[in-house]
Amino acid sequence: MKILVPVKRVIDYNVKARVKADNTGVDLANVKMSMNPFDEIALEEALRKREAGEAEEVIAISIGVSQCQETLRTTLAMGADRAILIEEDGVLEPLAIAKLLKAVVDEEQPQLVILGKQAIDDDSSQTGQMLAALLGWPQGTFASEVKIEDGKVTVTREVDAGLETVSLTLPAVVTTDLRLNEPRYATLPNIMKAKKKPLDIKTAADYGVDTTPRLTTLSVAEPAKREAGIIVESVAELVEKLRTEAGVI
Repeated sequence: MKILVPVKRVIDYNVKARVKADNTGVDLANVKMSMNPFDEIALEEALRKREAGEAEEVIAISIGVSQCQETLRTTLAMGADRAILIEEDGVLEPLAIAKLLKAVVDEEQPQLVILGKQAIDDDSSQTGQMLAALLGWPQGTFASEVKIEDGKVTVTREVDAGLETVSLTLPAVVTTDLRLNEPRYATLPNIMKAKKKPLDIKTAADYGVDTTPRLTTLSVAEPAKREAGIIVESVAELVEKLRTEAGVI
């Protein structure tokens, strides 16, 4: 069984994002980039499935600028067998990414696609669901546990009311939540080995997919700064301020 793991190159989660001076987007100049944390979890789960003998090959794929090769080399160092980069410089929306991933799935024929539930840069949480819809495959989103047996994948999902367990017939799409596992670190020997692993570079045109954006970003702004709190002397004063100044009661 093949497992396909899409990964995204995003601003490192330790870095504070800055808005461009003209408010057209987020400033990526001289900013540390890394693999989306949810995608790291997805990759770790795929590697564990292969190590358990439940899969033979783990393929990592990224869609974006040429620097995504660095992210893919990280996946190879962590243990992925090979990688694919679909090089595109423009803005890529979730639907365009899902269409490209579908084209890769049609070509590679994996039985399972595991990806992060969302990317920490746009928080769209749409790609996995759109991919499943385009493929006509069952989906298990926000997974905190994934088990494969007898041609099915059992997914324990994190939902508002608690946990929900669903059984999906393979092939299927699974998106991962934070509590699924703890990703491994790439060791130095594996980093060196990753340089020799295959990394194919393609374009959207190779798959005949139109990635023209359907949305236009009008403006990007930083969130408003939190105002300082007010210390009150009594409950009566608190209630009065909530009523007259905050207008919440």
